[in-house]
Amino acid sequence: MSTITVLGAGMNGLTTAMLLARDGHEVTVLERDPSSPPTTPARAWEQWERPGVGQFRQLHFMLPRWREELQETLPEVLDDLIAAGGIRLNLLAAVPEERRGPLQPGDERFETITARRPVLEAVLAAVAGRTPGLEIRRGVAVTGFVTGTPSAPGVPHVAGVRTGDGERILADLVVDCRGRNSRVADWLTSIGALPPLEERDDCGFVYFSRHFRSPDGGMPQSIGPILQHYAPFSVVTLVADNGTWSVGIVASAADHALRRLREPDAWHAALARCPLVAHWAAGRGVEAFTGVDVMPGLGDRHRRLVVDGDPVVTGVVLAGDAWARTNPALGRGTSIGAAHARTLQQVLREVDPADAEKLVRRFDDATAALVEPMYRATRALDRHRLAELADEVDGRPYETDDPVWAMTKALGAASLVDPDALRMHLRLAVLLEPAQQVFADPAVVQRVLSLAAGAPRYPLPGPSRTEVLEAIAG
Repeated sequence: MSTITVLGAGMNGLTTAMLLARDGHEVTVLERDPSSPPTTPARAWEQWERPGVGQFRQLHFMLPRWREELQETLPEVLDDLIAAGGIRLNLLAAVPEERRGPLQPGDERFETITARRPVLEAVLAAVAGRTPGLEIRRGVAVTGFVTGTPSAPGVPHVAGVRTGDGERILADLVVDCRGRNSRVADWLTSIGALPPLEERDDCGFVYFSRHFRSPDGGMPQSIGPILQHYAPFSVVTLVADNGTWSVGIVASAADHALRRLREPDAWHAALARCPLVAHWAAGRGVEAFTGVDVMPGLGDRHRRLVVDGDPVVTGVVLAGDAWARTNPALGRGTSIGAAHARTLQQVLREVDPADAEKLVRRFDDATAALVEPMYRATRALDRHRLAELADEVDGRPYETDDPVWAMTKALGAASLVDPDALRMHLRLAVLLEPAQQVFADPAVVQRVLSLAAGAPRYPLPGPSRTEVLEAIAG
């Protein structure tokens, strides 16, 4: 078995490290932030400082796909999460029965277990800490790669990493899981490698979110979907651990008129115009225990270390958000990261890291086949939604000839009136099935289009952009 260094002790880094250690690899996780996770959920939320994770106390929700991946590989994480106050939720069962119909065999796939990010990561860290063959070193700042003998002509080979203290940590494989803060492109340039292939959508979304709790630990009633799209913005309502929940308003970062949503009075005035979710922030005894947290600049990004068919480097791979990041409103990052970790685990069962070029190629191929379609689908949704919001600012309806977007909109409308369409919509939204599978039957597609015929552009009751601007101006 191999010695593997994982960079980053976030959600995806810890998941990757545990899977590889359980296969017998000797795994070391290096994390720049020095503080260790507290042992209780309250302390994790209130005291744990993670400056390297910009969204540490922002909105988080674990999709059923994430729960499914961990149920198969790391079930004790889910058990410990429940013990820490995490909430078990079936997204379909939470829908009123008159909309979803009776529960059916297979509906258990829509179950998840979720919590706030500090609680989630603390649980993962605790399980990782008792995993044989896995060491977590915190407070270690990695500053670059150590090079070794190339395995392919003209292609640098990474044989480890350098730290800010001058330590050289050698490894058969380096796995970069540092997420949005990864500086892999700079480090590759410094060792003479070509840059990775990168695509980036810089102008993305901005989040305005608040966290709440109730005096009796009860949760607000879910009337509509957890993610609701309106003309000026989207709203996401997320239950969490220990009687807490969060509400986020997700706008286009280019819509400067909505920047007033950072002010609590304006935020609440806007949410009050959304009748299906207003009670999440205004119920009896409901207490907001944060201000309006703002998380801007959230665009999508994708990197590959194989360019034009050839690796730019060997001895290192990118996983999770270091490979691709997506809009957090869809909650897909950790699910994609868990699937990516399992992909790397399988590739390492088939390819020895000593065959460095083959490993990079095989992992790139497997990623493109198994994981990248989830990123591509998410990026396409983001692009369409941003374009839709931009046209709302300009006062015109968004039009596109993309049939996938048309089907996605139709399925969302049909899911509000038909139990079968609701299940289809959920399977697609929570990454249990890809669009090609969901829409494989032409008869099903035609039925969805028929159900959605005549539906308004935004089928849920909510405000126009003008109404929101008037509300927050007051």
